[in-house]
Amino acid sequence: MRINIPNMLTWARIALIPVVIGIFYLPDAWVGMERKNLIATAVFIVAAMTDWFDGYLARALRQTSAFGAFLDPVADKLMVAAALIILVQLERADAFIAVIIIGREITISALREWMARIGESASVAVAYIGKLKTAAQMIAIPMLLYNGAFCGINTHSAGNLLIYIAAALTLWSMGYYLRHALPRLTRRAD
Repeated sequence: MRINIPNMLTWARIALIPVVIGIFYLPDAWVGMERKNLIATAVFIVAAMTDWFDGYLARALRQTSAFGAFLDPVADKLMVAAALIILVQLERADAFIAVIIIGREITISALREWMARIGESASVAVAYIGKLKTAAQMIAIPMLLYNGAFCGINTHSAGNLLIYIAAALTLWSMGYYLRHALPRLTRRAD
C-alpha cells in the first residue's frame, strides 16, 4: 500500500463516517438536534468532497494505485450505507430505499469482482447512469441529514424526492450493468 495524498484523503473519508454517525448519539443536553443536523451535514459534505478531490489529485499528481482504485469505491459505499442507515433510524428515509441502494452496491460490487476474475471488467466500467445515481445520492443525503429549511427550501421534502430519484437511478444503473454483463456471464456458465 502506497501512502500518498489521494489515499490519505480516502482514509480520511472513511474516518469521517463514524463522526457523522456519532454526532447523532451525543446527548441532546450537549448538542441539540438542529446543531447535530448541521454538524453531520457539514462533515458528510466534507467527506463527499474528498471523493472528488482524491481522484483529481491521483490523476494530477500521477499517484494512481491499485490500492487507491480499490479503496475509493469502498469508502464511497461505506459512507452512503452508513448515512442511509442513520437516516432510516432517524425516520428521515424509508428502509426499502436503503435496501435498494445498499443492495445494488453489494450486487454491482460482486458483479465487478466476478467480471474482473474472468477478464471482462471493462464491460462493467462506471457508466454515466452510475454517475447520475451517485450525484443524486450525494445531494439527497446531506439534505436529509440537515432536515430543515435552507435558503427557503424544505430540505427534508427535497431530499426525500431526490432519494427516491436516486433509488430509481440505482435500479436503472443496476439493470444497465447486469444487462451488459449477462452475455459474458452466461457464456462463461456454458
